Amino acid sequence: MKKYQVVLITTPNRKTSERLSRLLVDKRLAACVNAVPGGRSRYRWRGKVETAREELLIVKTRAALLKELMLAVRQAHPYAVCEILALGVGSGNPPYVRWLDDSTRRAKT
Repeated sequence: MKKYQVVLITTPNRKTSERLSRLLVDKRLAACVNAVPGGRSRYRWRGKVETAREELLIVKTRAALLKELMLAVRQAHPYAVCEILALGVGSGNPPYVRWLDDSTRRAKT
């Protein structure tokens, strides 16, 4: 598995995006979360084709935190089946990935 992950999460609205992004950054499960508003999703759900307005969260994290991140999102997300897709990152700007590492380390107590 790659050391870093970009995680895609769709949300139904700005309020949910704000709550999830704050949760992930506050818990140090993500270094950064970008919210992309104005998305339109088309999908099959319970035998019907649906269309919905959604926001897309783009989450930057370490692979070691992925399991905990997914659990936190599933517990806080309003959808019964929420989209959480993790994409491995092969490489990145060295200063950025150092910052990502530092931002997702647990604070010493």
